[in-house]
Amino acid sequence: MLMNTVEDSLHLEFMEAFRGSFTSALRWHQLDDLWARVRALADAGWYIYAVGATPPVRPASSDEVLGFVAEIDKLLRKEHEEDYCGIVYADDLQDPAFIKIYDPHNLGVSCGYSDNPPLPGWIMSQIAPCDLPASRTLSAGRRRWWQLLFGERQGA
Repeated sequence: MLMNTVEDSLHLEFMEAFRGSFTSALRWHQLDDLWARVRALADAGWYIYAVGATPPVRPASSDEVLGFVAEIDKLLRKEHEEDYCGIVYADDLQDPAFIKIYDPHNLGVSCGYSDNPPLPGWIMSQIAPCDLPASRTLSAGRRRWWQLLFGERQGA
């Protein structure tokens, strides 16, 4: 029973943070600044979670954080064909601890009002994530991309 209480507490902490207040890196230079802060905090215990995959059970290494930031930045700039970013949100752009990254191919209504807003494609959090009720599964292409970055380490 104690294990469930601990797991429930961690789940609650993650969900409260997930539902908290976030600010968009609206412009590409704001995203550059956010990534610079994350790189400086690469060893801060980041969990990197692809929504729809098994949540990680341990924080990513500094090298994994740096690799993910480089690859997700390339993916966003290639596939989000806008002159603004606006699909990466942080709890604090100056001192981030929770970041939601929306998939350019599954945006729906990521800002504004919606009864069913889409889940982010990826989450970077200093809180261990729980399995979000996936409204989508990872596409084959996204799953391959994820496996190239992290292999099987995420669920182990």
